[in-house]
Amino acid sequence: MTAAFVIPLWAELVAIAIGAVQGSMFAAQFRDRRLDLLGITIIGIASGYGGGLLRDILLNVSPAALQSNWYLPVAAAAAMLGMLLERVFSRLSKAITALDALTIGVFGAIGTTKALSLGFDVIPAVFVGVLAAVGGSILRDMLLNLPIALMHVGSLYAAAAVIGTVTLVALQSLGVDVFIAAIVCVVVTFGVRILAVLFHWKLPEQRAISRLPRVTRRPKGRP
Repeated sequence: MTAAFVIPLWAELVAIAIGAVQGSMFAAQFRDRRLDLLGITIIGIASGYGGGLLRDILLNVSPAALQSNWYLPVAAAAAMLGMLLERVFSRLSKAITALDALTIGVFGAIGTTKALSLGFDVIPAVFVGVLAAVGGSILRDMLLNLPIALMHVGSLYAAAAVIGTVTLVALQSLGVDVFIAAIVCVVVTFGVRILAVLFHWKLPEQRAISRLPRVTRRPKGRP
């Protein structure tokens, strides 16, 4: 059984705030939905802490967001700030993308090590870590009634989390300290995500299978 990777509360709150701001900015693109301040707040909370919530549900533990007075207010405030200052934050899109890539790695490392510390096997632990990293975007798209973005051709959002968390469990199996393994996980996830954005890396796209030529049956008794 391994120890869990723990970061300071302020760092986790910053990561949640980044996710909430990005979620509210994403929702603001859909003017036809006519979301009010409450709707944007819900989207922001789902984006900022959705991954952590899904993680704790899968691990059958009390959600961390319900164990402190800070999580929900920070996510809500960040979401409202993202809505009110959308134009300002849109100019910082590159910086927000970089910070988001960092939070993916952090939440992936926290989720994976937390699962391992509770006795989960390696593959389920990786699954929990990846879900913790990208769960916010899944809940965001579901609430907006949109196709789930990470299931479509994109820039290796979930794949970066998979590579990072697999690296973590591989280092753990070699006896590397959990803190060092988690830092490497964050760095690898961040690197893959940023390189994917810069160079437009994508996974192979689904291709339609050509239909076989239709065979016409001839009536019996005819050549």
